[in-house]
Amino acid sequence: MKHIYSKAALILILMAGVLTACKKSFLEIVPKGELVAQTTSDYDGLLNSSNLLTFSANAQIQMGDEVAAVDPYFTAAVLKTQAGFRWEAVLYQPSDDAGETVLPLKNIYLYNKIINEVPHATDGTDQQKLSIAAEAMAGRAWTYFLLINYYGKPYNAKTAATDPGFPIIKNADVTTTNFSRATVQQVYDFIIQDLTTAIPNLPSQISYRTRMSKAAAEGLLGKVYTFMGRYNDALTQLNTSIADLANQPIPVRLYDYNVEFDDGGVFTPDDVDFGPSYPLLPNNYENVYGRSTSDSWTFIYNELVLNPQAAALFGPTDLRLKFYTNTTAFTQTPYPVAGVLRHWGYSQAQFGVVLPDLYLLKAECECRGNDLTDAVSDVQTLRAKRMPAADAVVPAATASQQLPLLKFILNERIREFAVQGYRWFDMRRLSVDPLFQGVTYTHTLYSATGSATTFQLSPDRFTLQIPPKLMNQNPNMVNNP
Repeated sequence: MKHIYSKAALILILMAGVLTACKKSFLEIVPKGELVAQTTSDYDGLLNSSNLLTFSANAQIQMGDEVAAVDPYFTAAVLKTQAGFRWEAVLYQPSDDAGETVLPLKNIYLYNKIINEVPHATDGTDQQKLSIAAEAMAGRAWTYFLLINYYGKPYNAKTAATDPGFPIIKNADVTTTNFSRATVQQVYDFIIQDLTTAIPNLPSQISYRTRMSKAAAEGLLGKVYTFMGRYNDALTQLNTSIADLANQPIPVRLYDYNVEFDDGGVFTPDDVDFGPSYPLLPNNYENVYGRSTSDSWTFIYNELVLNPQAAALFGPTDLRLKFYTNTTAFTQTPYPVAGVLRHWGYSQAQFGVVLPDLYLLKAECECRGNDLTDAVSDVQTLRAKRMPAADAVVPAATASQQLPLLKFILNERIREFAVQGYRWFDMRRLSVDPLFQGVTYTHTLYSATGSATTFQLSPDRFTLQIPPKLMNQNPNMVNNP
């Protein structure tokens, strides 16, 4: 056993070195043949790579309409943050490595290598090989779901077959140089095929939150279907996922904020500079499939805050407010704008498969199917873990009407995931939803004296431009507007 883990660790160390040192291409990964794995255990060890866990892909955070910006901090922010907040087309300079592509493309290379090679590994059973390949397929699907929500238009069944998506890469071969963009429909079909192929062979028991399980892949497939507007299909997968999370060997559950903010709770003690304690990604009970992105706006940066309108969505007893402060990092200087709040308490946004997201997606799908009773039950299940039980009840007038309840659930998503990037992805899918046509999205930049400058989102900015560095390497590809 010691020999197996040592060999896997050596492969990961060698992989990290070549990933750093090699000349970058469109895939930005190792040259063909540099990454060597032979045994089933080797391939299993590759799925523990730290590159798979934490990304610097965070454009979605500054682009959500729940955030505002405050000077003088905003003017001193990096150019990408400023451009993303203003919903500008160009986020990166030609020499920049884009966080939204660097690790995702490296990881696609790794997943493809495992999928294509583990069947020929020198040891292990056929079922072990199928399980490892299934984890890689589902991980590839998660990565492509992220990429298509950056670089493809929001899924619209009427136009998806012609809307430009992202290149589909199935082989771990960097000698390939002629990439073309698949359509949005082709990418979604590819994601669904990977997940439906993988699910039967994935582990039913969750031993590590950083590894893909059957329940995680079912939840991911439910989210994919939700983003496609296939709400009945989504609900089937979400129900199955949540059911499969019962009786796991490690805890997978919602944190009860009524308990966890008390002495000895997971969110205690508070730190005067950094706010409440927060569990690391592998230890977070709410992570079904742990993935995160760097989020310095909840840690040390002061320029992006929750805007007053979003802050007003919280009730006074909502314990999620404990993850916000009205002062800046380190200096505890009050912001010059009434009602804005800075997120604090942790430096990474969890954006893999998380249990609160599954409950809210399930409630949304139930509401859209006019099952208001179950929708209310699911959203209240989450709310009862975030505030006193008496305040968690959905108002009767809202609970009895489909559209008001749907809006309440979508607002609950803001309350749960504010300044973590979820909102921009929701804005994308709602932009093609007939129930939410005509909605405009704005950002406000507040000066040091509190005066406001407003930016309005144009439909083109529901997609990011493919970064200039990748376009220069692939001049035949057509970029987004």
